[in-house]
This record gives sequence, C-alpha cells and structure tokens, in this order.
Amino acid sequence: MATPDLKEIHDFLVSLAFKAGDIITNAILDNNNSETGSKKNSADLVTEYDRAVENMISTSLKAKYPDYEFHGEETYDPTRPLTEAPTFIVDPIDGTINFVHSFPYACVSLGFAINRIPTVGIVYNPSTKTLYSAIKGQGAFRNQETRLPLKGDHVEPLSGLPNALVSIEWGSDRSGPNWETKVRTFEKLGQSKEDGGAMVRSFRSLGSAALNLCSVAEGTMDLYWEGGCWEWDVCAAWVILTEAGGIIVDGNPGGWEASVDGRRYLAIRGAPEAGQKEMVEEFWSYIQGRLEY
Repeated sequence: MATPDLKEIHDFLVSLAFKAGDIITNAILDNNNSETGSKKNSADLVTEYDRAVENMISTSLKAKYPDYEFHGEETYDPTRPLTEAPTFIVDPIDGTINFVHSFPYACVSLGFAINRIPTVGIVYNPSTKTLYSAIKGQGAFRNQETRLPLKGDHVEPLSGLPNALVSIEWGSDRSGPNWETKVRTFEKLGQSKEDGGAMVRSFRSLGSAALNLCSVAEGTMDLYWEGGCWEWDVCAAWVILTEAGGIIVDGNPGGWEASVDGRRYLAIRGAPEAGQKEMVEEFWSYIQGRLEY
C-alpha cells in the first residue's frame, strides 16, 4: 500500500466537510432537523441527517480511497474495532442534540488515523462557518488562515484550576458508577476551597466533544475532561489540539498515555510543558472515583 498523501487527504476531507455542512444547514433552514429516534435514551439521539451525512462521506471516501478503512458513528460495528490500518474516523454530526434544537454548536468531524494515531483532522461547524484543520507535524488552523492557538507566541501560562475555564459534558449515561464519578467530580471541582474543592473559575457544557477540543486548541477553554465519548468524537480534534500545542492524557489519574479509542480524555490547552503537567496532576487530584469505559 502506498504511503498516504496527507495533504491530499486533508484537502479532500475539507471538501467533504463543506458538503456535509450544506446538508446540515439546509436541514436547519428548512426546520427539518427533528429527531427520528434514539440509540439509548432521550439524551442519545440520531436523525435521518446523521445517516445521510455519513452515507455521503463514506461513499465518497470509499470511492477515492478504497484501500483505507472506514470507522463511522452511524455504521459502527463493535465486532470490528479500530486497527492500525489507515482509517477514516468520522462523526457525521457531533452534537446531534444541539442540531435537533437548532443550537449552533454542532459539527462534522472527519479524522484520519495511522497506527491508531490521529494524523489528519477536519472539524467544521456550518452554523458559524468555522473550519478547524490540522495535519500531524504541520500545525493547526482556523479557517485555513489563522494558526492556532489564537494568541500565538503570547499564550498565557496555566495558573491552576481556580483560574481555569473548564469544559465538561454530562453524557447519555445518567445512572451507575460512571455517572456518580462525573457528578461527584463536578461537585468537587466547583466547590469552594474552604469546603475542599478546586473552585474552578467556571464550567461550560456545550454538547460537542469535537468543538470542545477545538476550543481548547484555540485557547478559549483551558481544559476539557470527558468520559464515555468515542473515537469518532475526538479523532479529528485530537490532531488539531496537539498541533496547537495542547496535550491529551487519560481521563483517569495516572494515565499519561491516552489512546484515541480509550473513551476517557483530559485535554489541556497549549502552554509551557511544566504548567500542563501541573494542571493535569491538579485536575486528577479532584477526580472522585474512576471512569470505567
């Protein structure tokens, strides 16, 4: 198999992202973005547009790159886990609940991994016309012009959780040990120092893992903690974040090496390396239990 042409793949994924964005935008304008069903419960929705966008993307990719694997949310087969083969990892609409409610924080997430390492990433929010893109080793960009992070060489150092804007998500699991770990951790992070908490500056929960990671890549969020999402939620934005100087580690304490399909993630924005390590360890110290995915 020939070595993948990453620039060609990047450009083709950008074109697919814009096509997917047109489908999503037209659905919103026509007020046709109603839910058609749920995978698990009312917090885990799927629409006909999720399926239509994924079908368009998968068909296009298989026609142009027949030798590469395809790993998409709507066609996921648990008997065929992610391998080291070159693989497109795709979420047709990340933020489906936002899409259903016409809340402008949903995107198409198109990733490409080699040896299970995110290598090309495209994230496009059609509501805001914002495109995030990156190729491993070549930097990350917003709208293909502005290099990330947004402050460039003037990135502020991390200065602890009390000064951090923290991105979190509630997820679709609303009972059991993982739910308890999340809720108790959120409580501990938000509590005052006098009560033994971290007293983070504030939380944001906006409903899209890919866009949350892109916000950390921009530097507009300081960190993002997540458990329960999947490789198609994070693969594309993983490249964007790391190319913007950010890091991703395991969402559980002690896991400095995270995997794209590990389903537990702690992302820290670009900053001096020592400060990133300190922030990771500080955050880990407030996790109440362990995420088991």
